[in-house]
Amino acid sequence: MPVRNLNKLFTPRSVALIGATPRPGSVGAVVARNLRRAGFAGELMLVNPHHHAIDGLVVHPDVASLPQVPDLAIIITPPDTVPGLVDELAKRGTRAAVVITAGFGELGERGARLQQATLEAAKPYLMRIVGPNCVGIMVPRLGLDATFSHLAAPAGDLAFISQSGAMIAAMLDWAVPRGIGFSHVVSLGDMADVDFGDMLDYLAADQHTLAILLYVEGIVHGRKFMSAARAASRLKPVLVLKAGRSNAGARAATSHTGGSDAAYDAAFRRAGMLRVGTIAELFDAAETLALTREQVGERLAILTNGGGAGVLAIDALIAAGGQLAALSEATVADLNRRLPATWSRGNPVDIIGDASGTRYGDALTALIGDPEVDAILVLNCPNALAQAEDTARAVIDTIAAVGPAPLRGRNVITAWLGEHSAKAARQLFANARIATYETPDSAVTGFLHRVHHRRNQELLMETPPGRSDAFEPNAAAAQRVIATALADGKSWLDPEETGAILTAYGVPIVANYLARDPQHAASIAAKIGFPVALKIRSPDIGHKSDVGGVALNLDHAERTRQEATAMIERVRTAYPTARLDGFLIQPMISRHGATELLVGLSEDRVFGPLVARERWHRCGDHARYLAGAAAAQPAAGAPADVAHAGMANPARLRWQATGGSRRDRRDLDTARPTRGRSARDTGARHQSVACGQCRSRRSRCPDTDRVSATSRRRPTGYCPLSDRPRLDRAVTRRDGAANAATAPRG
Repeated sequence: MPVRNLNKLFTPRSVALIGATPRPGSVGAVVARNLRRAGFAGELMLVNPHHHAIDGLVVHPDVASLPQVPDLAIIITPPDTVPGLVDELAKRGTRAAVVITAGFGELGERGARLQQATLEAAKPYLMRIVGPNCVGIMVPRLGLDATFSHLAAPAGDLAFISQSGAMIAAMLDWAVPRGIGFSHVVSLGDMADVDFGDMLDYLAADQHTLAILLYVEGIVHGRKFMSAARAASRLKPVLVLKAGRSNAGARAATSHTGGSDAAYDAAFRRAGMLRVGTIAELFDAAETLALTREQVGERLAILTNGGGAGVLAIDALIAAGGQLAALSEATVADLNRRLPATWSRGNPVDIIGDASGTRYGDALTALIGDPEVDAILVLNCPNALAQAEDTARAVIDTIAAVGPAPLRGRNVITAWLGEHSAKAARQLFANARIATYETPDSAVTGFLHRVHHRRNQELLMETPPGRSDAFEPNAAAAQRVIATALADGKSWLDPEETGAILTAYGVPIVANYLARDPQHAASIAAKIGFPVALKIRSPDIGHKSDVGGVALNLDHAERTRQEATAMIERVRTAYPTARLDGFLIQPMISRHGATELLVGLSEDRVFGPLVARERWHRCGDHARYLAGAAAAQPAAGAPADVAHAGMANPARLRWQATGGSRRDRRDLDTARPTRGRSARDTGARHQSVACGQCRSRRSRCPDTDRVSATSRRRPTGYCPLSDRPRLDRAVTRRDGAANAATAPRG
């Protein structure tokens, strides 16, 4: 029941506070005060058997004595009392409750039993529960503040949903002085019932919410979350701060959820959401969404009175994969007429330290009129020649004079540097609802939030091509291969067995030829033609490259024989106990523009079946196809009959097309939840990633921290400094038929 009765939670006509108390500093007293202070227009009823009145309001001894059935109940009583109260309220007709009380699932078996009892009491009546162990909820436009927060949220169009009550308090403390308002503020706590999926479904259809911010420690129902997130992201921006990037952080964040951070990252991106990395970035994102329009383009112009500030902004923009606008000739000519001869004559537009408000206004007007500019960042460095407030007013007046039409799909953002001199100017921008930041890099980050959101929206709408109706896999053949392997006690399939499975499902593979000994290998190589790839065959060696069991680009028979003889010695030295079953010979395949691709299927604790992939662009190297025993639960859209053929134990079915050593393979680029597509379909998409040294587009190397935003040359997929595949900020795109896996390798 995704949104059933959530209207009672967020648009109640009557509220009962159970556990109200006059004791100063208690949760019951603070929640009662907040409910009254916020100005809730509906009926407010208090329940406590030990008091008759609190601050002039009648206090009822129990739920049965309430004069009417409350739409919403706020429960702040000891954990043992909660299941009974929920049962009593539900029977009377209450359909929503917020359980602020802690001491449930987070405190072991006894608390878990109490939480389950609470849910069982609510379920027959379709009563919805927020919490337990939460701060509460706010709906500012209704004057509903059912929290123990120290501040009330102003009304606005952002919704903030958090598992952490502390993050609720921090967000409000930051937002209130900036005049940023909220449509809903919801502390989910332990998410016994209402979770992120429910909230996204509800807020997607809420006309008072224009953007949604999430603080996530863990997702409980992955498929439900993905469905809701994709639907919500199509309608409005959804930003998420996910705690627990590291293993230690994940353990600290939550004990009842799991899932890898790579899976979360891929899920957020695939759902069209924008992930931020820090609290500060979340705050900046909140301001960006509240005070800017949807951003259509990516080209940023920078207007500044200080060259250093402009350079810092460019550095931040390029490092994050942004694009600097190239001013049109007409705009440069216009600026030449408007500005003194000492201006920079380029982007950033440095109008010199003595720039007055009038000069700022003239330059900004010219930039707004440039069709090559998609957004403008206005910077100001304090000095004694011009007042920061006067300059801010000039910028505000210029934007107002231009009107909304020239800025449709574009934004003007500001960053007044400093603190003492800039404070009043920032307040002017906040009052004018113009996004303002404290530093050039934070302003650039805010701009890129809009850019990345648009990119993720494009990714959200991408789907692999449909499979032909004429496609008929040979499921029986695949089942026979897997059943035979399981009967033989195998956990890894031989290359020829893997090839049989892939062939059964229409995946083209490179031909495999078996050789008994070095002389036989040389003979086969001569027959199939050079160059060839030579690999050792052994049921005991999973990664042949690691023991010297792979040789590439062998160009004549004698070299093949010599390499096979040397390979036996290398393998026996590295792995003396390994059983050797001869050699595998494959033709080397080199195609112009070919792409190596690793594809793996795995099962994530949260999101279920995933397709993981890693990509290199190194033609001439060759790949390896490897399949393990089939998984008990296949990836969505993957061949279920393959995965379930005679399975008793849940191992993993993987197809890996790899090129390079085990070191190269140790990290997967992306784990992406599958959505009704086969591994074959999904394999048509790849990741284009590299670092700045590798001339990438829109990517940062996590090891070298270097980026190139402007090159459009196909990336190598390798960082030459770190010698690792690029794993960060991948940009998905579709390849044509020319991108084919190269020849298999061990």
